[in-house]
Amino acid sequence: MEEKQFNIQPADRLASVQEYYFSRKLKEVAQMNAQGLDVISLGIGSPDMPPSQQTIDTLCREAQNPTAHGYQPYVGIPEMRRSMADFYQRWYGVQLDANTDIQPLIGSKEGILHVTLAFVNPGDKVLVPNPGYPTYTSLSKLLGAKIVNYDLEEDNNWQPDFDQLEQMDLSGVKLMWTNYPNMPTGADASTELFQKLVSFAHRHNIVVVNDNPYSLIINEHPRSILQIPGAKECCIEFNSMSKSQNMPGWRVGWISTNAHFIQWILKVKSNVDSGMFRPLQLAAAQALHNTEEWHDTYNREVYAKRRAIAEEIMKALGCTFDPKQVGMFLWGRIPDTYADVEELTERILHEARVFITPGFIFGSNGKRYIRISLCAKEEKLQEALRRVKALNIEH
Repeated sequence: MEEKQFNIQPADRLASVQEYYFSRKLKEVAQMNAQGLDVISLGIGSPDMPPSQQTIDTLCREAQNPTAHGYQPYVGIPEMRRSMADFYQRWYGVQLDANTDIQPLIGSKEGILHVTLAFVNPGDKVLVPNPGYPTYTSLSKLLGAKIVNYDLEEDNNWQPDFDQLEQMDLSGVKLMWTNYPNMPTGADASTELFQKLVSFAHRHNIVVVNDNPYSLIINEHPRSILQIPGAKECCIEFNSMSKSQNMPGWRVGWISTNAHFIQWILKVKSNVDSGMFRPLQLAAAQALHNTEEWHDTYNREVYAKRRAIAEEIMKALGCTFDPKQVGMFLWGRIPDTYADVEELTERILHEARVFITPGFIFGSNGKRYIRISLCAKEEKLQEALRRVKALNIEH
């Protein structure tokens, strides 16, 4: 029987975005692997190490409770909120009210959606860093916001140029997305930077949203924008258990800010999803109390060893990089001999069978850069280095 064709069109908003780059590219990598090509992926930042054993044990134990499987509060259970508040006190010296200043999330991507819906009307402006996490742009476009890019450049240590910002037309700007420690560039936060951002937010009546999942990784001085006096009045900070607790597939993050902002965001969230599985929340609460020794091992020692190999890969490719970078990636500038970054990354993929992220996906200011993920075992990184060296790339 012949299928009847219907003239159904998607919503107009889909024309403003494309399928996520990694969604498309990882299909190609999977196809190459299916052909037996054994591609080493150094693309995405998905930690390959497990959560702490206490975290896993808590999940397994609590899941055995026959009363643990019902719907849970939209605001998250008290045990998890208290652990999130304790985490901020322990690592940043920031006091938060666990009952009013914290909202758990089913991952930070969900939070980007909820915050934008809570603060931005269609046609309002949103300041987005270039380069920056692509989801800041794509979700803003889907929701009808106008994207206003602000430049981050290597010469300025990948920080906003506040003189340039002051000269921009800021009328109608509701949110400013920031991400420190920075992804993709690895630039660390500083107290001075956060002070400037808080001052900027107060003077222009803009909410600054700092996305902060990388502050414990290869970083001796974790910082939060909420350490700055007056920040909680005008700033929202995201944190995530995907990176620092090795829990990307668990989808647990949270927002910290003032009680008014939390209530607005909760209005959106409570109409979009439901609470997380209770045993998962209890396990997340346990993970937030991982010992200093655990973090030293996983977030510093393991990643530092991998980072040393990634630096050798960068050097073999003729790329330059800032050795002071923090986080779980290494960001480097490609040689001037290449017409564009994909000339290099496609050659690496198809000749060396190593997938490295081209920086253009993060914005036009990333078009001469590549990003190497540290989420691969040392032996995989060593094999990637061997393959890259075998290309004998001329610098």
